[in-house]
Amino acid sequence: MREEHVRWSTPHLGGREFQMLTFGTSGYPIVFFPVSLGRYDQGRERGMIEAAAPRIEAGEIKIYCPDGLDAEHWYNGAVPPAERVRNYIAFQRLIFEEVIERAREETGAEKVALAGCGFGAYHALNLAMRRPDRVGYLLCLSGAFDIRPFLRGYYDDECYFNNPIDYLPGLEGSYLDQVRKMGIVLGTGERDICRDATQNLSMILTEKGIEHWFDIWPDAVHDWSSWREAFPSYLSLIGRN
Repeated sequence: MREEHVRWSTPHLGGREFQMLTFGTSGYPIVFFPVSLGRYDQGRERGMIEAAAPRIEAGEIKIYCPDGLDAEHWYNGAVPPAERVRNYIAFQRLIFEEVIERAREETGAEKVALAGCGFGAYHALNLAMRRPDRVGYLLCLSGAFDIRPFLRGYYDDECYFNNPIDYLPGLEGSYLDQVRKMGIVLGTGERDICRDATQNLSMILTEKGIEHWFDIWPDAVHDWSSWREAFPSYLSLIGRN
């Protein structure tokens, strides 16, 4: 399959360089986020791209793997929580305005899919819910979706609107209607450390009338082997709605 290493200077990082790998030449665009503190090459190195290879090589999907920059926002213990939030918002704008728009332009797709494992699932979910008009599918594997532990008690409106378990219960109107059009998968292992977090999110979505697939993998834990096995079946859903 075609692999491309892309790097560019972005105003969202003050002119610094941002890096991403892409896999494939055509098909539905999927933005895949790394786990906590992971880099843009993690999906390749951990076998997630290999798991998706048949669909990439068939031209059905094209995968974009950006850096997560977690060490600069939520995981940045060297700066106050308010600065972590600002850094995350800059990252979020970078993904919306540069990564997602690039994926849409290169593939000709109206919408993209967002996917991730572990903390990457948080990124995928939060970004999808912030812009459901740009996201057709959401694939979350073993995610945790509460950022409060990173904030040391600090909380403002920006924190609220980037903490899905807080703002999702309040979705309504046309915004909620857009979310309901999304194809959503929440996967977790039977013995996964994030099973409770994923089940709680599933309950919130159910209460809002948001259809989704809550998938529990028998006897599985929070591990790449579980994610590699589940990922292809989730990709098979893309294009069905």
